Amino acid sequence: MARVVVDVMLKPEILDPQGQAVANALPRLGVSTVSSVRIGRRIEIEFDGEPDLDTAREIADKLLANPVIEDFSITTDEPAEVA
Repeated sequence: MARVVVDVMLKPEILDPQGQAVANALPRLGVSTVSSVRIGRRIEIEFDGEPDLDTAREIADKLLANPVIEDFSITTDEPAEVA
């Protein structure tokens, strides 16, 4: 079984209120070295057989991401080898 990972993030020019809320809360936790936080989504798609990146790209473009305000990236997720 092959897994494709789609990461969806707001475009850099779009305000991220969730990310800003996390960034504002970090000093209360004693963290002062983080300058910015962006919040996104990770979607895992499992294919029978080989991963179909073209199909994954079509799914992401038409269903998972709003191309007006979001960007997405697609990677294959290799299963960890069992020792």
